[in-house]
Amino acid sequence: MTIEKINYQGWPNSYRVTNGEVEAVITSDIGPRVMRYGFAGGRNLFKEFEDGLGKSGEPEWQLRGGHRIWAAPEDPYLTYAPDNGPVHIEIRGEVIEATQPVEERTGLEKQIALEMAATGTSVTVRHRLRNAGANPATVAPWSISMMAPGGAGIHGFPPRGKHPAMLAPSNPLVMWAFTNLSDPRWLLLEKYLVLRQDLDNAVPQKLGSFHTHTWGAYLLDGELFITRCEATADPREYPDMGCSFETFTNADMLELETLGPLKPLEPGESLTHTERWTLHRGIRLEGWTDDELDRVIGPLVK
Repeated sequence: MTIEKINYQGWPNSYRVTNGEVEAVITSDIGPRVMRYGFAGGRNLFKEFEDGLGKSGEPEWQLRGGHRIWAAPEDPYLTYAPDNGPVHIEIRGEVIEATQPVEERTGLEKQIALEMAATGTSVTVRHRLRNAGANPATVAPWSISMMAPGGAGIHGFPPRGKHPAMLAPSNPLVMWAFTNLSDPRWLLLEKYLVLRQDLDNAVPQKLGSFHTHTWGAYLLDGELFITRCEATADPREYPDMGCSFETFTNADMLELETLGPLKPLEPGESLTHTERWTLHRGIRLEGWTDDELDRVIGPLVK
């Protein structure tokens, strides 16, 4: 596994992490963001907004693409604090850390630390929020991967059961005011939730859910990205009516989002949220059914 400084998409102070099979890129010119994750020399599974590449210093928050860390719940002002300036990079052995200066709006310091396995495709991504302000804050970590267009997002529900053997609810399914379940991009199965990204459909869609062993996947042209995290608290402690997972799409991209529980942070305190990523090639589905997803996707997320 190697870490080398490169110029990536016009950002001269970027770092490529690779084990020869997969590669990831973090830039220190803006962020913290992981702007690329894909097979070495292959396509970027993350979305990149071309009009924002190589740029920095904008006064307002930019879409830009890639993978980022936010604090939930979403706020129209605080959430969109700009991340358009330089971040501090520190390399600790095989771990690369990108730490943003303290946000003036929120008092939060955001950090992404990435560690790639020596072989295979596994990447561990640790997200940290530190309250560097003068007042207590109650926040949840919210990590967001913006996926390249043209694919389909997949999320697994907790284990299903039969009535009347299982009478208690198993998970929430959370809607937003703009959620429309009749939208043809949605497919709700017994075990899975599927959301297709459509370049010709600009209407936003979003749903959230909870799973103790949270995972989301994105299938694009035979390549499958999987992100996993473990829920560490009861759903009642999670933001957005109990979501550990959320997915969003519009005409540009699809987002796979994982969340941690809401926690009160005194000044100086921090919290962490860990995702594990993997990539898989040659993934083909013969249909969008529970049985087919069990056959193809099931073994990869266990």
